[in-house]
This record gives sequence, structure tokens and C-alpha cells, in this order.
Amino acid sequence: MADTVLTVKGLCKSFGTLSVLQNVNLTVERGERIALIGPSGTGKSVMLRSIAMLEKPDAGHIFVGDTDITHRRVNLNLIREKMGMVYQGFHLFSHMNVLENIIFAPVKVRKTAKSKAEEKAVELLSMVGLRDKLHAMPETLSGGQKQRVAIARCLAMEPDILLLDEPTSALDPAMTAEVLAIVRKLAQTGLTLMLVTHEMSFAAEFASRVLYMDEGGVYEQGTPQHIFETPAKPKTVSFINRLKVFEEHIESTGFDFVAMNARIEVYFQKYGLEKKRVHNLQLLLEEILVLLFREQYVQTQPNIRISVEYASGKKEVKLNISYSGPVFDPFESDDDDIGVRLIRGLCAGKEHSYAGELNTLVLLLK
Repeated sequence: MADTVLTVKGLCKSFGTLSVLQNVNLTVERGERIALIGPSGTGKSVMLRSIAMLEKPDAGHIFVGDTDITHRRVNLNLIREKMGMVYQGFHLFSHMNVLENIIFAPVKVRKTAKSKAEEKAVELLSMVGLRDKLHAMPETLSGGQKQRVAIARCLAMEPDILLLDEPTSALDPAMTAEVLAIVRKLAQTGLTLMLVTHEMSFAAEFASRVLYMDEGGVYEQGTPQHIFETPAKPKTVSFINRLKVFEEHIESTGFDFVAMNARIEVYFQKYGLEKKRVHNLQLLLEEILVLLFREQYVQTQPNIRISVEYASGKKEVKLNISYSGPVFDPFESDDDDIGVRLIRGLCAGKEHSYAGELNTLVLLLK
């Protein structure tokens, strides 16, 4: 039988004249893994902060188990012991080492024996891969390490639900991978999790339910397959489609190929495109641009627009490249050109058109 951990009824929250959450209703069962996604400013973080009562709702009720935590007589400190909150920043106590940060709340709030709290802290640090940082000070840790300590600190209180508010937003890709690996571990333990994230491929992999936030609340929800592959409502469709389009505008022969390739790699990592296909995409774009610079833009500055669309459901990558100048189709260039042969070999299909002194090339990546 389902065990309800959290219930939200008619939640409203405004800041001045700005209404952020309007009549939000939500039920979370034990063991669910919920990802909150959506454009910036749609109330994702405010939702988590309201659930943790870090923001006081203007109206509505929030139940943790059977307790209405919005009631004025409720002991919030006692209820918060059942909820862990991991923030965008790390919020570690800078004057305490890692061990002291983790045992502080269990010892001071729960009155856990210090020896028992330390034993649990060592266990948690081992789980997050930081056993050797037991006595390290926060300033000596990387961002990813600090966030892993912050997660361990929350887990030390043995919460019923863990709220994670964009825990990787301040981290570079390598540190992001560190933290997401720990969240995967937590998901496997059966802990109830609510995660605000912009890492779409991770949300699709991690979540048992995805909430798309817009228009002041939960605009659409469903399984990852439903939200990311067959969304039903217009704004969800627009958001998902827009997420999977990489765009670039090239207006100079001094364009930085290396920087573009780095952006492509970071961008498509989010959506789980295989490394080999990311490499092939980078190679294909680079060869086409070299050919265009050589054939079209010897005496003029380029005007090239690139759009790469990734349909994750069909695993299809489509390139749309438009470029000014006379008619030029790279696929009809010299057969002996190594770059031309490489371009042909990387494509599963192509279309070329010309109108208004603008070439348009549509390619499907193999």
C-alpha cells in the first residue's frame, strides 16, 4: 500500500505583485524520485523552499506525513528533521572540518551520542567517496566535494525526504558528474527524492516522475518517457524541443572552432548523446566549415547559421546549416577531396536548397 510522505494542497506564493505559485497540488509517495524541470522563474526552487518552510506560503497547506507544517502551532524544527535540503550553494560551516559539519545537527538537535554520530559520519563519507576528507576544512575542498559533504550532512539526520535545489548549478561538468553519481546511489537506496535540475538527461534517467513547472504550478507531469518523448501540452512541447537545439552564428573567418566543439560536447552531454556521435558531429561541422571558408568566403566575411536538433526518442541528430553567397553544395565538390569524402561518410541523408542568395543544407548524422 502506498505510503504518502508529502502532500501539498492549494499552495500559493507571491513576492510583491509577482505571483510565483498558484494553487499547487501534489502528492509524493515514499520511494518516489521526482524531478522538477522548466524555464527559469517558474517556481521550481520556490516550491522546494516552501515545502521546507524556508519560504512561508501565502495560502495552502503542506503535510509531511499527517502533520500540517503550515499550522502556526506546529514544531517546525521537529518536522525539519524529517526533511533534508541540499542547496545550490554548499552552506557548510567554514570554521568546522568535514566531520564536525556532519555530526553537528545529530548531536545538537537529536542529542545523538557523539561517538555514534561520528560512526555514522564515517559511513556516509565513505558512501560519497570522501572518507579521506574526514578532518579537512571546507576551503580545501573542490565544489563537487563540498556538495557531496552537504549531501552527507543531510543524510546524517536520516530524513524521510531529501530536497535537492539545483545541486550542480555552481559546478563544472566534471564536478557535476561527481554529484550526480551520488544522487544515483541515493535513488537506488529507495530514499524519497525531489530534485530541481537543468540536467535533462539525468532527469530522464533518475526520475520516476517528472514535473514540468510553468504558469504558476505543475503544468504537466508524467513518466520521463512521457515528458521527454511524448509531451501533450503546448508549453511542455516547446520547452522540450527548444532544449534539444544547439545554435551557432558565425560572422568571422577568425571563428574559434575549438570553443564551438567544447560547447557542443557540454551541450549534448546533458541529453545523453553517445560520445562517438558527439565526436562525429564535431568532425562533420568542422569539415563543412573548413570547406565553406575555402570556397565561399575567401574575400568576404562569412554569414553562417548552424542549428543542431537532437530527437532523443528516435536518437536522430539533424543539422540545419544556412550560408550566404552563390549556390554551393559541399556534396557536389571534388570527389578526391578528403574532407568531402569524410562529410559524405558521416551523413545518413542530405538536402540542399538555394533561395534569395542563401544556401540551406539539411543533414542527418549517421
